Parts: sequence; structure tokens; C-alpha cells
Amino acid sequence: MQELNQSTVTEFILLGFTPNPRTNPLLFIFFLVFYLLILVSNSLLITLIHQDLRLHTPMYFFISVLSLLDVCYTTTTVPQMLVHILSKKRTISFARCVAQMYIFLLFGVTESWLFSIMSVDRYVAICHLLRYKVIMSRRMCLLLVGICAAYGVVGGLCYTFFAMYLPYCGPNEIDHYFCEVPAVLKLACADTSLNDLVDFITGFNVIVVPLTLVVIVYANIFATILKIRSAQGRIKAFSTCASHITVVTMFAIPCIIMYMSPGSGSLSNSGKKMALFYNIATAFLNPVIYSLRNKDVKKAFLKLMGWSRAPE
Repeated sequence: MQELNQSTVTEFILLGFTPNPRTNPLLFIFFLVFYLLILVSNSLLITLIHQDLRLHTPMYFFISVLSLLDVCYTTTTVPQMLVHILSKKRTISFARCVAQMYIFLLFGVTESWLFSIMSVDRYVAICHLLRYKVIMSRRMCLLLVGICAAYGVVGGLCYTFFAMYLPYCGPNEIDHYFCEVPAVLKLACADTSLNDLVDFITGFNVIVVPLTLVVIVYANIFATILKIRSAQGRIKAFSTCASHITVVTMFAIPCIIMYMSPGSGSLSNSGKKMALFYNIATAFLNPVIYSLRNKDVKKAFLKLMGWSRAPE
């Protein structure tokens, strides 16, 4: 045992998905198309919000930040996954693994808290409409995004420090397509019970607390909506919130299962699938959900393309 402890891991091997020469090209094309769609759709949404004055509101500002985060954390993992699908060498150095883990968590935790801020924005817009522009000023929006980023920095550090502080002496094969905490912890040559506790506490603060805030805020929003006498007004208010609730649900549930369930590191294949869901699927669906049912975004797109006189 002493000899084993003297040998420390300097690099990891990312097993990714089942290596198969026949299916690998198809997997590569599938994920490449998804990744390009994520880049194009989110970048287009950011451009529309930046260019069109009608979209210069707090709600669209937060949506643009969300799109930027989606682009950033998918770029942290997907390009490497694409290279590894077609390559026989699937190694990643210890330092790069630490960096990838931290950057992914930084953007992920920031996004988790951003969802709660977006729900507060909807609450002020619906329940305090006359004071909306005063409360959600430009300075306030920037401050709230800064708070989300601070949670991302601290939350990412907590996860990464306690995971990579452990000794890793072999084996060095990570059953995942990127360095995610639960998958990496399985390779530690030490007791990980403290890490399970730290991950649960951190997960509670960066996933459950924001999600609880979202639930409380929307309970108040729905109570206010039900008081609206006009049926059309109620439908409009509900539709404003529906897209946000959908996105939050898709993001939060897989994250809770991965980072807060006991023995989540043993999820293996199902864990990889869940990671694909909140890493790729939600980043792809976010701009779709926020733009398809949004007349303002459609008008901004038509204006950008020079089709502003086209029929709605």
C-alpha cells in the first residue's frame, strides 16, 4: 500500500462513450451539429438583444447572460469530447482536469443562481409593474449578475478544492466524457465521506436554495395572477413565466440527482446521460424556448434580416 501511495496520477484517461469504430463518426457528427446549433442560436439571441432597443429590458439582459453562460460551459467540455470521439488517445493532464472541473462548475453554479434572479425579475414585473423600471435598474441588474458570478466562483472552488485535494494513485480511467466531480471522486485513494458531506452542503447552497427561491417567488406570482380579472391578462402573465419554469426544471433536476444524491458517483452511464442533458440539451433548448413564443424576439430577428415588413 505504501508503494501504491508513492505513485501519484499525473494524467487521467476519459473513457467517454463506448468506443466503436462504426458508431464514432455518427456520434461525432451528432454532437458537432448540436454544438454548432448551440453556438449559433445563443450567439444570435445575444446579438438580437444587443442590437434591438425594444429588447433593452432587464428580462432580456438576463436572457443574454444566460445564453453567454450556455456557450461558455458547453465550450468547456464539448470540443474536447469531439476530439476524443475520433482519437485513440483520450488523456487529459491533472492540471487540465482541475481547470476544466472548476470552469465548468463556475459557469454552472452562476447559471443556477441566475435562474433565481430571473424569477425575481418576473415577480417585480408582474407584482410591482409600476415600480419595475425603478427597482430593476441597470445598476441593480449588474449587481445581481455580479452576485451570481461570486456564488459561481466560491461554489466552484469548494467543489474543486475538496475533490482534487484527495490523493489519486491509480487507476486513472474516468468513466465520463469530461472531468466532473462525482466521476473523478471514484478514483480517489482515500475515504470520500467528507467530500460527500461537502458536496451535499455546497449543492444545497448552489442548487436547492436558488430552486427554493424560484418556487417561493412563483407561488407569489401565481397568487397575484389569479387575482387578475381578465382571462386574457391571466393567460399572458402565465405564458410569460412558463418558459422560465420549463428551463429551470430541465436544469435543476438532473443537477440535484448528480451532485446531491448519495453514491451519485456510481451512476456511471446514466450519470453521463444526465450530464449530457444539463450540459448540452438545456443549452440548446434555452434560446429555442425563450424565442419561439416571443413576439419581440421574432420582430428583432426580422429587423436584423431586413424583413421587418414581413407579416407577423
